[in-house]
Amino acid sequence: MSNAAIALRDISFTWPGQHTKTLALERFDVQEREQVFVSGPSGSGKSTLLALIGGINSAQSGSVAILGQSLGAMAGASRDRFRVDHIGFIFQQFNLIPYLSILDNVLLPCRFSAYRRERALTQGNDLLAAAHSLLRSLDLAPTLWTRAVTQLSIGQQQRVAAARALIGRPEIVVADEPTSALDSDRQQGFLDLIQHECEQTGTSLVFVSHDQRLAQRFDRRIALNEINRCAHAEENT
Repeated sequence: MSNAAIALRDISFTWPGQHTKTLALERFDVQEREQVFVSGPSGSGKSTLLALIGGINSAQSGSVAILGQSLGAMAGASRDRFRVDHIGFIFQQFNLIPYLSILDNVLLPCRFSAYRRERALTQGNDLLAAAHSLLRSLDLAPTLWTRAVTQLSIGQQQRVAAARALIGRPEIVVADEPTSALDSDRQQGFLDLIQHECEQTGTSLVFVSHDQRLAQRFDRRIALNEINRCAHAEENT
């Protein structure tokens, strides 16, 4: 599938020490530039799916292709490098480094990836300018940029996490329940910002949430519990 940013086929995954599968998928695809909403109740395999997409874990069977590259054919260090080069993550708890400033947090991917560093230079004249541009577009005032992230509100921390994921124009952004701590108005505002940035850079967006009110804003909606044969079987027992 030439236009697939993410393509999973015949996936089977069982966590070590467990006897039952967590994930059994015939296929899961996300196209280039597509914005996909993934939902499902607790235990439906959402976190496992994201770990496979990011190459953090490997399936016991089946194939995971990201941007046409087979993650299963890569050694662990190569998967780690590929992930930081091509995928930006926005975590539910943000995972910001508390002793670093906003700017230093945003620029972290560029320190670990020469590929992201080079692409970031298309977002500004230098790395700082690229970070400034993103932070402005995400409505974070310049007066905040040198503060420690611990001095920010939850909504402000969320935007820093989004800027970090977007710096260097990764081809894929994965957002794992990033709006769960926000009220409805702030959820919609954050989505406006992140979806606009992904549209501008041609980035595929995988947005995981249990909040169905957000689903209509996406190109496609996937209920993981309906396609994960493990979760489906458990619901019908």
